[in-house]
Amino acid sequence: MLTRKQLELLTFINKRVQRDGVPPSFDEMKEALDLRSKSGIHRLITALEERGFIRRLAHRARAIEIVKLPEALEGQSPASQGFQPQVIDGDRPDAAPPRAALSVEVAAVELPVMGRIAAGVPIEAISEVSHNVAVPSQMLSGKGSHYALEVKGDSMIEAGINDGDVVVIRETSTAENGDIVVALVEGHEATLKRFRRNKSTIALEAANPAYETRFFSDDQVKVQGRLVGLIRNY
Repeated sequence: MLTRKQLELLTFINKRVQRDGVPPSFDEMKEALDLRSKSGIHRLITALEERGFIRRLAHRARAIEIVKLPEALEGQSPASQGFQPQVIDGDRPDAAPPRAALSVEVAAVELPVMGRIAAGVPIEAISEVSHNVAVPSQMLSGKGSHYALEVKGDSMIEAGINDGDVVVIRETSTAENGDIVVALVEGHEATLKRFRRNKSTIALEAANPAYETRFFSDDQVKVQGRLVGLIRNY
Protein backbone atom coordinates (compact mmCIF):
# COMPACT_ATOMS: atom_id res chain seq x y z
CA MET A 1 0.00 0.00 0.00
CA LEU A 2 1.23 3.47 -0.87
CA THR A 3 1.19 6.49 1.38
CA ARG A 4 -0.65 9.60 0.19
CA LYS A 5 2.60 11.35 -0.78
CA GLN A 6 3.92 8.28 -2.60
CA LEU A 7 0.67 8.04 -4.59
CA GLU A 8 0.77 11.78 -5.34
CA LEU A 9 4.31 11.51 -6.67
CA LEU A 10 3.60 8.44 -8.79
CA THR A 11 0.49 10.15 -10.19
CA PHE A 12 2.48 13.29 -11.02
CA ILE A 13 5.27 11.33 -12.73
CA ASN A 14 2.74 9.28 -14.70
CA LYS A 15 0.85 12.37 -15.92
CA ARG A 16 4.04 14.18 -16.94
CA VAL A 17 5.30 11.14 -18.83
CA GLN A 18 2.01 10.91 -20.72
CA ARG A 19 2.05 14.63 -21.52
CA ASP A 20 5.74 15.26 -22.27
CA GLY A 21 7.26 11.83 -22.84
CA VAL A 22 9.83 12.48 -20.09
CA PRO A 23 9.59 12.42 -16.30
CA PRO A 24 9.62 15.69 -14.35
CA SER A 25 12.78 17.03 -12.74
CA PHE A 26 13.33 16.66 -9.00
CA ASP A 27 12.68 20.40 -8.61
CA GLU A 28 9.35 20.03 -10.39
CA MET A 29 8.46 17.05 -8.19
CA LYS A 30 9.36 19.04 -5.07
CA GLU A 31 7.16 21.96 -6.11
CA ALA A 32 4.26 19.71 -7.14
CA LEU A 33 4.24 17.97 -3.76
CA ASP A 34 4.95 21.20 -1.84
CA LEU A 35 8.04 19.78 -0.16
CA ARG A 36 10.79 21.93 1.28
CA SER A 37 13.74 19.98 -0.09
CA LYS A 38 14.62 17.42 -2.75
CA SER A 39 15.71 14.97 -0.05
CA GLY A 40 12.03 14.21 0.53
CA ILE A 41 11.64 13.40 -3.17
CA HIS A 42 14.64 11.07 -3.00
CA ARG A 43 12.99 9.19 -0.12
CA LEU A 44 9.68 8.89 -1.99
CA ILE A 45 11.43 7.72 -5.17
CA THR A 46 13.31 5.09 -3.15
CA ALA A 47 10.08 3.93 -1.51
CA LEU A 48 8.31 3.60 -4.88
CA GLU A 49 11.27 1.66 -6.24
CA GLU A 50 11.33 -0.69 -3.23
CA ARG A 51 7.60 -1.36 -3.72
CA GLY A 52 8.13 -2.21 -7.38
CA PHE A 53 6.23 0.68 -8.98
CA ILE A 54 9.24 2.33 -10.63
CA ARG A 55 12.79 1.40 -11.54
CA ARG A 56 15.77 3.72 -11.85
CA LEU A 57 18.01 2.70 -14.73
CA ALA A 58 21.72 2.54 -13.98
CA HIS A 59 24.21 4.62 -15.97
CA ARG A 60 21.49 6.76 -17.53
CA ALA A 61 20.81 10.38 -16.69
CA ARG A 62 17.66 10.60 -14.54
CA ALA A 63 16.02 7.66 -16.32
CA ILE A 64 12.90 6.35 -14.58
CA GLU A 65 11.01 3.27 -15.69
CA ILE A 66 7.38 2.95 -14.58
CA VAL A 67 6.95 -0.75 -13.92
CA LYS A 68 3.37 -0.83 -12.69
CA LEU A 69 0.57 1.38 -11.43
CA PRO A 70 -1.80 0.88 -8.50
CA GLU A 71 -5.43 0.11 -9.27
CA ALA A 72 -6.39 3.73 -8.63
CA LEU A 73 -4.24 4.79 -11.59
CA GLU A 74 -4.80 1.88 -13.95
CA GLY A 75 -7.16 3.92 -16.15
CA GLN A 76 -4.45 6.57 -16.56
CA SER A 77 -1.79 4.19 -17.81
CA PRO A 78 -0.16 4.98 -21.15
CA ALA A 79 -1.18 1.60 -22.55
CA SER A 80 -4.85 2.46 -22.11
CA GLN A 81 -4.37 5.53 -24.34
CA GLY A 82 -2.84 3.72 -27.28
CA PHE A 83 0.77 4.31 -26.24
CA GLN A 84 3.06 1.36 -26.99
CA PRO A 85 5.57 1.06 -24.14
CA GLN A 86 8.73 -1.00 -24.16
CA VAL A 87 8.09 -4.55 -23.00
CA ILE A 88 10.69 -6.08 -20.69
CA ASP A 89 10.76 -9.88 -20.85
CA GLY A 90 11.12 -11.99 -17.72
CA ASP A 91 14.07 -14.24 -16.91
CA ARG A 92 12.13 -17.44 -17.62
CA PRO A 93 10.78 -17.83 -21.19
CA ASP A 94 7.97 -20.14 -20.03
CA ALA A 95 6.65 -17.65 -17.49
CA ALA A 96 3.88 -15.20 -18.29
CA PRO A 97 5.30 -11.89 -19.45
CA PRO A 98 5.28 -9.13 -16.83
CA ARG A 99 3.26 -5.96 -17.14
CA ALA A 100 4.44 -3.70 -19.91
CA ALA A 101 6.89 -1.12 -18.61
CA LEU A 102 7.42 2.41 -19.77
CA SER A 103 11.09 3.31 -20.14
CA VAL A 104 11.79 7.01 -20.18
CA GLU A 105 15.23 8.51 -20.53
CA VAL A 106 15.93 12.21 -20.28
CA ALA A 107 18.04 13.54 -23.15
CA ALA A 108 21.70 14.06 -22.32
CA VAL A 109 24.14 16.62 -23.68
CA GLU A 110 27.86 16.01 -24.16
CA LEU A 111 29.95 18.65 -22.38
CA PRO A 112 33.74 19.04 -22.47
CA VAL A 113 35.54 18.34 -19.19
CA MET A 114 38.14 21.08 -18.97
CA GLY A 115 40.43 19.23 -16.56
CA ARG A 116 40.45 19.67 -12.78
CA ILE A 117 39.44 22.66 -10.64
CA ALA A 118 40.66 23.18 -7.09
CA ALA A 119 38.19 23.20 -4.23
CA GLY A 120 41.01 24.15 -1.89
CA VAL A 121 44.17 26.07 -2.62
CA PRO A 122 43.92 27.45 -6.18
CA ILE A 123 45.71 25.51 -8.90
CA GLU A 124 46.84 26.58 -12.33
CA ALA A 125 44.01 27.64 -14.63
CA ILE A 126 42.83 24.89 -16.98
CA SER A 127 41.84 25.47 -20.59
CA GLU A 128 42.37 22.11 -22.32
CA VAL A 129 39.64 19.54 -22.83
CA SER A 130 40.49 16.17 -21.26
CA HIS A 131 37.32 14.27 -22.24
CA ASN A 132 33.55 14.66 -22.55
CA VAL A 133 30.80 13.82 -20.08
CA ALA A 134 27.06 13.22 -20.66
CA VAL A 135 24.91 15.67 -18.69
CA PRO A 136 21.07 15.72 -18.41
CA SER A 137 19.78 18.56 -20.56
CA GLN A 138 17.55 19.68 -17.68
CA MET A 139 20.68 20.46 -15.67
CA LEU A 140 21.78 23.17 -18.08
CA SER A 141 20.79 26.68 -17.09
CA GLY A 142 20.21 29.68 -19.34
CA LYS A 143 21.25 30.11 -22.95
CA GLY A 144 25.02 30.39 -22.46
CA SER A 145 27.72 27.82 -23.11
CA HIS A 146 28.44 25.17 -20.52
CA TYR A 147 31.44 23.07 -19.59
CA ALA A 148 32.41 20.62 -16.86
CA LEU A 149 35.29 20.40 -14.39
CA GLU A 150 36.49 17.64 -12.09
CA VAL A 151 36.80 18.79 -8.49
CA LYS A 152 40.05 18.37 -6.58
CA GLY A 153 40.03 19.00 -2.83
CA ASP A 154 37.56 19.24 0.03
CA SER A 155 37.06 22.96 0.64
CA MET A 156 33.44 22.87 -0.61
CA ILE A 157 32.23 19.73 1.18
CA GLU A 158 29.63 21.57 3.27
CA ALA A 159 28.08 22.76 0.00
CA GLY A 160 27.77 19.09 -1.04
CA ILE A 161 30.77 19.19 -3.41
CA ASN A 162 33.28 16.40 -2.81
CA ASP A 163 36.70 15.53 -4.14
CA GLY A 164 36.26 13.72 -7.48
CA ASP A 165 32.84 15.19 -8.27
CA VAL A 166 32.23 16.69 -11.72
CA VAL A 167 30.67 20.16 -11.62
CA VAL A 168 28.68 21.65 -14.49
CA ILE A 169 29.46 25.32 -15.11
CA ARG A 170 27.60 27.90 -17.17
CA GLU A 171 29.98 30.42 -18.71
CA THR A 172 29.44 33.93 -17.34
CA SER A 173 31.59 36.85 -16.25
CA THR A 174 29.17 38.06 -13.56
CA ALA A 175 27.92 36.58 -10.30
CA GLU A 176 25.56 37.39 -7.46
CA ASN A 177 26.59 37.22 -3.82
CA GLY A 178 26.32 33.62 -2.67
CA ASP A 179 26.86 32.05 -6.09
CA ILE A 180 29.41 29.24 -6.35
CA VAL A 181 31.72 30.25 -9.16
CA VAL A 182 34.85 29.36 -11.05
CA ALA A 183 37.13 32.27 -10.22
CA LEU A 184 40.37 33.10 -12.02
CA VAL A 185 42.71 34.62 -9.45
CA GLU A 186 45.42 37.03 -10.58
CA GLY A 187 45.23 35.74 -14.13
CA HIS A 188 46.64 32.25 -13.64
CA GLU A 189 45.01 30.38 -10.75
CA ALA A 190 41.51 28.90 -10.87
CA THR A 191 39.38 27.86 -7.92
CA LEU A 192 35.79 26.88 -7.11
CA LYS A 193 34.41 29.04 -4.30
CA ARG A 194 31.38 30.97 -3.09
CA PHE A 195 31.43 34.54 -4.36
CA ARG A 196 30.90 37.62 -2.20
CA ARG A 197 31.42 41.24 -3.24
CA ASN A 198 31.63 44.20 -0.88
CA LYS A 199 32.25 47.41 -2.84
CA SER A 200 35.70 46.94 -4.43
CA THR A 201 36.61 43.83 -2.44
CA ILE A 202 35.82 40.25 -3.48
CA ALA A 203 35.73 37.40 -0.98
CA LEU A 204 36.11 33.79 -2.12
CA GLU A 205 34.56 31.66 0.61
CA ALA A 206 35.19 27.98 1.23
CA ALA A 207 32.45 25.68 2.53
CA ASN A 208 34.75 23.97 5.00
CA PRO A 209 35.81 25.57 8.31
CA ALA A 210 39.35 24.25 7.78
CA TYR A 211 39.84 26.82 4.99
CA GLU A 212 39.94 30.58 5.44
CA THR A 213 38.05 33.04 3.28
CA ARG A 214 40.40 34.77 0.84
CA PHE A 215 40.02 38.45 0.00
CA PHE A 216 41.05 40.16 -3.23
CA SER A 217 40.67 43.50 -4.92
CA ASP A 218 38.16 43.70 -7.74
CA ASP A 219 40.83 43.61 -10.44
CA GLN A 220 42.45 40.42 -9.08
CA VAL A 221 39.47 38.14 -9.66
CA LYS A 222 37.61 37.29 -12.86
CA VAL A 223 34.48 35.15 -12.77
CA GLN A 224 34.61 32.49 -15.49
CA GLY A 225 31.41 30.60 -14.76
CA ARG A 226 28.70 29.76 -12.26
CA LEU A 227 27.87 26.33 -10.85
CA VAL A 228 24.58 24.92 -12.19
CA GLY A 229 24.91 21.18 -11.58
CA LEU A 230 26.94 18.33 -10.12
CA ILE A 231 27.59 14.73 -11.14
CA ARG A 232 28.84 12.15 -8.66
CA ASN A 233 30.11 8.65 -9.36
CA TYR A 234 29.72 6.03 -6.64
